[in-house]
Amino acid sequence: MAITLIIADDHPLVVAGLRNLFAQEEDFRVLAHCNDGSSTIQAVKEHQPDIVILDILMPGKGGLEIVRELRELNLHPKIVLFTATISDELLLQAILLGVQGIVLKEMASHLLVQCIRKVYAGEQWLERRSANVALEKIMRKESGSRRVAAVLTPREIELVKLISLGSRNKEIAEKLCISVGTVKVHLHNIYEKLNVNGRLALLRYAREKDLE
Repeated sequence: MAITLIIADDHPLVVAGLRNLFAQEEDFRVLAHCNDGSSTIQAVKEHQPDIVILDILMPGKGGLEIVRELRELNLHPKIVLFTATISDELLLQAILLGVQGIVLKEMASHLLVQCIRKVYAGEQWLERRSANVALEKIMRKESGSRRVAAVLTPREIELVKLISLGSRNKEIAEKLCISVGTVKVHLHNIYEKLNVNGRLALLRYAREKDLE
């Protein structure tokens, strides 16, 4: 049985290259190619492919936004990101969204073929140079979240996240519908519970634990 594919990339040369690559594989069948986010989602609805080969940077909806929308629509093709570059943060988001494969465009073409076969078989294929960093971030984030959840109230956690985004006391008060005085009381309690000395120390703590 052929592995059915949709190619989503807005660069005609890339699409042509991928079509030529997959034409040489007897077990691959390209159902459609798309050059923007909306047409990609429509094509997935229509064709129900096994795998979507997806660039992160697409006109309109970005690659990860496409993945989120597909999941919201209860569409679950396996996703392989085929991209020129990917930051640690985007890789982290991709992993959390359940993306099964990530291949950089600079890599040899046979690695993309291997990736697709492994992903189709239920395995995961990640760009190794960044994957370890992203996975460490996930573990650090989970560890930090558990530590904070054990000592702070939900309202205090909400306040810490706002602090990590750079919000001032007045902005926090308005967002949480409380007084500035109450914000200061919460901050005092948070400093004591986390054993940090002031706002800057709390900000460093939040960022070290990836609590943004």
